[in-house]
Amino acid sequence: MAKDTSKGLRSSFIYQIFVRDYSKSGDFKGVTRDLGRIKGLGADIIHLLPIHPIGKVNRKGSMGSPYAIKDYTRVDPAYGGEEDLAELLDKAHSLGIKVLMDVVYNHTSPDSELARLHPEWFYIKDGKPCNKVGDWWDVIDLDYSKGGKPLEEYLIGNLVKWALFGFDGFRCDVASLVPVDFWTKARKRVAEAKPGCIWLAESVHGDFVVLNRRHGYEAASDSQLFEAFDICYDYDIHGRFHDYALGKGSLRQYLQALRSQEYIYPENYVKVRFLGNHDQERPAALFKDRQVLEAWTAFSFFNKGAALVYMGDETLTDHRPSLFEKEDIDWGKLDVGFSDLIRNLASLKKLDYFIKSPYFEVDENEEEAIVAFYELGGKRLYGIFKVGGHDASPGIAIPDGTYRPLLGCDVKVANGKAMLEKSFAILEA
Repeated sequence: MAKDTSKGLRSSFIYQIFVRDYSKSGDFKGVTRDLGRIKGLGADIIHLLPIHPIGKVNRKGSMGSPYAIKDYTRVDPAYGGEEDLAELLDKAHSLGIKVLMDVVYNHTSPDSELARLHPEWFYIKDGKPCNKVGDWWDVIDLDYSKGGKPLEEYLIGNLVKWALFGFDGFRCDVASLVPVDFWTKARKRVAEAKPGCIWLAESVHGDFVVLNRRHGYEAASDSQLFEAFDICYDYDIHGRFHDYALGKGSLRQYLQALRSQEYIYPENYVKVRFLGNHDQERPAALFKDRQVLEAWTAFSFFNKGAALVYMGDETLTDHRPSLFEKEDIDWGKLDVGFSDLIRNLASLKKLDYFIKSPYFEVDENEEEAIVAFYELGGKRLYGIFKVGGHDASPGIAIPDGTYRPLLGCDVKVANGKAMLEKSFAILEA
């Protein structure tokens, strides 16, 4: 774990934005206009998907993926100019929101500036620049063993530039496939120019780590990435969550994996918790039952770590927008009740329990429900979440009686069993 990582990041709510689809104008100004709503939702960090020009060679779809970057040093003119980006950052900062830039240092578009200037810095297969993952045919991979110090200096200089421009940190795409030594150097150099930047690693699924290693490619585990990063994705256990959501696995398997993070990672580890993101199905597609969706949403905020919501989830859409075409979010479908739920969960997450508690426990019960608690100063904050349906009455180690929640519905405890009329409850006991 980065030694100076603050456990305060566990109280963060990260709101993820794809500028192209956020508004009909599809530009920075479209995001800037709505920052007040985002702040009102409770977000204190925004993660912008890549904002750089997109390559044209081997482009997927008519508009291309933002992760097929042509030039790290510029912004996509379709989004506006640097002055528009500066306005977005200034407005966000005035509202107390930090903004993370998405950096993609595993690969570029085939027609990138780097490929033009330094073709020797790329992975070569069959005599030409290529990628190691066949499905990513719109990009070519950087090869750090060939690029060496010149490549590192170029990329670190770019990070310093954008940090000084106004970004508050970086979300690093497929960080597992970039050498950890590079990330360590980059963090140190950026801190010298701008202290306090946040480093979020898109660590990858364990099976993907194993697959790359079997092919002789470098792939870092979450434990390795925590040497350089403040926050890692929870893809190490996300597969078990997804299996349960699709009816292919048990809730207990997911909870066992979740509990293991408490002893696998350093004491001050921070994971980012999400039900979906730009690469995953919408939560409303996974959970058609409104109460089950609310229970899982509540647990994603209650869970130990930073919470993440992808733009548009608060409209309850079950359609994941394409990365390769323009598909605007229909903000006319904004669900006020669900937005209020997110807002209340984000507010609750600022409690000291989520930051200072040395004790987080998740019960492996046989019911289709999650019971978890934090302990701090002789008190406990319990969360009860009926993530599997309406009939669960999980066990809970508090005296019988009726409890009024901080958030959610009343809880009646009888014979050590918790009964909820609705989807979840968060209470002190």
